[in-house]
Amino acid sequence: MPEKSVREMSRWERRRYSLAARTFHAVTAMAIVLSVVAILISGWMYYRTVTNQYIQNAYNISAEASSILRETTDAADSVEKVMSKYYAMSQEDLDGQDTAAYQDKFRFLRFDENYQQILSVLKFLKMNNNVEDVYLLALDRERQRAVYVADPEERSDLRCPPGRWVTLKEDYMEVFSPKKGDYIPRFTTNNQYGWMCTSGVPVRDKGGNTVGYILTDISVIGLIRSILLYLLQFALLLALLAFVLSYFFVRHFKKTLVAPINLIAEAAETYVKDRRRGAEVSDHFSRQVLNIKTGDEVENLSLVMADMEKDLNEFEDNLTRAVAEKERVSTELNMATQIQEGMLPNIYPAFPERHEFDIYATMEPAREVGGDFYDFFLVDDDHLGMVMADVSGKGVPAALFMMASKIILANNALMGKSPAQILADTNAAICSNNRMEMFVTVWLGILEISTGKLTAANAGHEFPVLRRAGGGFELYRDKHGFVIGGLEGMKYQEYEIQLSPGDKVFVYTDGVPEATDGENRMFGTDRMLDALNASLESPPEAVLYAVHQAVNEFVQEAPQFDDLTMLCMEYLGPNPGENP
Repeated sequence: MPEKSVREMSRWERRRYSLAARTFHAVTAMAIVLSVVAILISGWMYYRTVTNQYIQNAYNISAEASSILRETTDAADSVEKVMSKYYAMSQEDLDGQDTAAYQDKFRFLRFDENYQQILSVLKFLKMNNNVEDVYLLALDRERQRAVYVADPEERSDLRCPPGRWVTLKEDYMEVFSPKKGDYIPRFTTNNQYGWMCTSGVPVRDKGGNTVGYILTDISVIGLIRSILLYLLQFALLLALLAFVLSYFFVRHFKKTLVAPINLIAEAAETYVKDRRRGAEVSDHFSRQVLNIKTGDEVENLSLVMADMEKDLNEFEDNLTRAVAEKERVSTELNMATQIQEGMLPNIYPAFPERHEFDIYATMEPAREVGGDFYDFFLVDDDHLGMVMADVSGKGVPAALFMMASKIILANNALMGKSPAQILADTNAAICSNNRMEMFVTVWLGILEISTGKLTAANAGHEFPVLRRAGGGFELYRDKHGFVIGGLEGMKYQEYEIQLSPGDKVFVYTDGVPEATDGENRMFGTDRMLDALNASLESPPEAVLYAVHQAVNEFVQEAPQFDDLTMLCMEYLGPNPGENP
């Protein structure tokens, strides 16, 4: 891709990187790829057809030789004579197969009429069929060797005399497996003979046992040359065809697509300039101006651009009004946030004249306004009320429901009711007019300051966390009642915890343990307890700060999906001189 923009390019560069040029290159490349595929496929088919023909020819010659030898000679007898001599020799003698002494051991075959008749038949078939060689060999399967029996080749440098052996590779031995039957196809190559197609048939004795093989070698050099010539001609033809098709395709492409697109681009550029200088021209893309009549998607694009220009003029006014409305809503949300924050206790120390306890709470909403809330207040001089709640849903509806729930809970608590009765009466009040079917989970506790007795009830909220002086923070698995606002007539159970000086109570909403990082893992209660236990002797404010820091380090840049609300109260005991 070019580093310059289109506007920075010269005329030559624009032509080089134009859509038409790229299309030509793409079509040409595609044509070349298809041509290569076609060449490979056709070449492979041509190769398979001709090689199969070569193999069949070699097989037919070998089969003809086998048929003649069965009628005129006893090929199995000659194989047996050669192999008897071969097996009778030591390995040292076999290693000297190129010596005159070794070849003299098979000289008796010169006077064997049967053997000479075999050579005559093989030589006759070789000369009349114009093949490289027709020969008879046997196998030493134990040592993976082929032992030549009769080879009619006249050239001494190419002839393999009786007893000459060569070591065969494992894959070549598989060709002579009895499972292969009578058909023995093989392609071989070596420095001496070049590429050869070999095929043959087995030679069997009177008992039907395979004792040797008649093989025919046909050179495939001519085959390779014909394939290469065929591929070259085919490639040149396809290249010429690809170039011609690409040329005419690009000409048609420029006329029906590139030119109309350029007209639309020029009209768009003119439109932008007119808008910037405040011109009232509003007809840049109409059919009368562009005159695009291609009858396809390009013409449709010009019509869509004309409709867009018309709609943009109307949209501009609507957008101005929408921006003003959005600013108004944002202002109102900011005011709602301030009102919500003002309803929650947020001045610390909360009760500077009371030294029996220390309390601190925070809320960080996930949106401008949240659905979580906390509260603490003195019911009377000897009772401290604490509330931690989580409203279903988010945003403004949850905030309104939260305010109503907070007021009802606080009013019932200030009447001196027990925690269970406060939750029951609050549930009845909310269920009486809950058209939105919202609900709130609540943990509520009343601390008797003079004795340290904490009476609490839970309406479907998270387990509180308790820390005994000298110990660590642990979950207090209290009994849960049904959520507030979920069902009329619900009753709630309360329980008591006796606090001693130095004990702490930590309550929270599910936004703390369910805070999620970028890999969708949750913070969890175990990490929350670890953060709490890292600040055992810290005051409540420092405890909440430590948990908040631990959550932030865990989630890092991941977005916050739920409100983070926490409250911590430390019971310090009655005032000095007061009898608890």
